[in-house]
Amino acid sequence: MSNNAANAPSVPLPSRGAEVSGTLNKKPPVWSIADSANAEPAPLPAKCDRHVPGREGVCCKDLKDDDERTLIDPDVVRDVVIGLSDGLTVPFALTAGLSSLGESKLVILGGIAELIAGAISMGIGGFLASQAERDHYRYLKKTTAARVVRSCDGEMEREVYGVLGPIGVDEKTSRMVARCLRDVEVDTAGEGSSASSSHSTEEGGLKWSSSVGLSAFLLKFGEGLEEVPTRRMYISAFTIGMGYLLGGLIPLLPYFFIPVAHIALIYSCILTGAILLIFGVVKARVTGAAGRGIGGYVYGAVSTLVVGGAAAAAAYGLVALMEG
Repeated sequence: MSNNAANAPSVPLPSRGAEVSGTLNKKPPVWSIADSANAEPAPLPAKCDRHVPGREGVCCKDLKDDDERTLIDPDVVRDVVIGLSDGLTVPFALTAGLSSLGESKLVILGGIAELIAGAISMGIGGFLASQAERDHYRYLKKTTAARVVRSCDGEMEREVYGVLGPIGVDEKTSRMVARCLRDVEVDTAGEGSSASSSHSTEEGGLKWSSSVGLSAFLLKFGEGLEEVPTRRMYISAFTIGMGYLLGGLIPLLPYFFIPVAHIALIYSCILTGAILLIFGVVKARVTGAAGRGIGGYVYGAVSTLVVGGAAAAAAYGLVALMEG
């Protein structure tokens, strides 16, 4: 038996009574860095100083932030905000303007026509925007990959240092990162060329080859760009279109039950104003704009209400002016 194995700390096994009673911790053990049985460094998933003498406390993996929220894809949040914001303001402004004509039937017909056309237009716009973003990324990826191949090591090291240097990485480490990323990209390109067609993408490489290497690093951290999946385009179109449709139905609801447009407009203003306030609070919460105080929620609610009210007032005034 080696000396390292002889000096390894003993770990007592849990008693059978604890296992039967259900008090046994079901989480896997977290080994201390200082109690390693050999000279090899501990793997990253197992690194923890919880059991070191003098450092007793909660494991870093168990720490929870005071403002922890359910994580939502920021792209989905953006699309929902765009769809609901336009759906709550544009149809409401239109119905408010048409209500000066006096009949709720005309408001309903005009509002539904605008709502359907707007939802389709917004969905198509979201799809085309995501498609343009994807095409732009693919063009930059092609040109960046070609530049990496023909450029010298010094030029690539300077570009990597230009990205990592401002955040505190020294020049020596940046050179090592640039060399490692370039070697990975060359190896990945070689594997992709010899891979079977069942494991290839449109560019001829492996499925994960677009996210590794020097080109992906320069695009993601240097230009702030990432590949837009094809599924993302359809999700964006559906989210924006449905958000606009659902948001636009709210200002129209009172007109279905009240035949006089001027009276229905009052209830529509109250209902839409309440929804705008709620939407502003939810948006501030989801996007993190609220911070940790109530002032952020108030600002988000009031600003959303002011924007929607200003749009409705402008539309109502223009229609009333042209009618007179």
